[in-house]
Amino acid sequence: MSGVTVVTGGAGFVGSHLVALLVARGARVRVIERPGAPVNHLPPAADVTFADIRDEGAVRSALRGCGAVYHLAANPQLWTRRRSDFHAVNYLGAVHVLRGALEAGASRVLHTSTESILTRARQSAPIAEDQDVPARDVIGPYCRSKFRAERFAFHLARAGAPVVVVNPTLPVGPGDRGRSPPTQMVLDCCRGKRSAYLDGDLNLIDVRDVAAGMVAALERGRTGVRYLLGAENWSIRRVFEHVAKLSGAAPPRWRVPYPLALAAAYVDEFVADAITGRVPAATVTGVKLTRRRMHFDASRSLAELGITPRPVSESVAEAVAWFRAVGWL
Repeated sequence: MSGVTVVTGGAGFVGSHLVALLVARGARVRVIERPGAPVNHLPPAADVTFADIRDEGAVRSALRGCGAVYHLAANPQLWTRRRSDFHAVNYLGAVHVLRGALEAGASRVLHTSTESILTRARQSAPIAEDQDVPARDVIGPYCRSKFRAERFAFHLARAGAPVVVVNPTLPVGPGDRGRSPPTQMVLDCCRGKRSAYLDGDLNLIDVRDVAAGMVAALERGRTGVRYLLGAENWSIRRVFEHVAKLSGAAPPRWRVPYPLALAAAYVDEFVADAITGRVPAATVTGVKLTRRRMHFDASRSLAELGITPRPVSESVAEAVAWFRAVGWL
């Protein structure tokens, strides 16, 4: 593809692995990151431009000369002190990037969505890429902002734009400097900070397999199609038991009843909103998602893209080893 390959959010967990993969393949890569974001871990060959995706003009300028665009930039946390930030970053930011990329002449655009918007209140079968979810079933301001962004991406694709959508499940592996919720959960267990747990379903996939899936989807995926990037279904309890064996820490012993966990999340968020301003230990959205069936079947997407994910147990082990290497343990 002619032009430079642009990756928004390229210094993040998935983004940094994607940038490394693209550079290794010989692509000219431009990373668009928020002002002040740490970027020293990126390959020297990657060009970095700082721009706030909430600023439409800055986004247009940063996208000049683009050939292919991967849009990953978002607020991945399930809580923020100003809830309107989710709408501004995750939805309006996506509108600015996707529209700006097409106006700049991008030949292909990939929009990164999320698995959390594919869950339904009454779900029995595993979730596949063709899952249809009404807006009323989407939980919390984070998920709603990502839901609206995905709807906008599909709107562009239906109008003929070369837009592809991917929905990764929870990425695991080394290199999560920003400590996304799954990484923080694993790190807390390694440190022995989890004496109790709220069980639920998770689907995990190695972060490097997510990056490979994104490249495959952009290069040969069908426009207007959602590709689900997921690997193995684990329970939260199983994650903690596996991490405890790797780290030598004691696994959480007590299973917290859902009503108690939800009440605690409301209290945690109130304290964070009113006093600390720090991400709470438990979020209301996160607790509510544990009530949903989060079993995914990504086999069709993975087969079409030619991706064979590595074992999740190995990915978690590499994450724990990386924690030690960077001094977090």
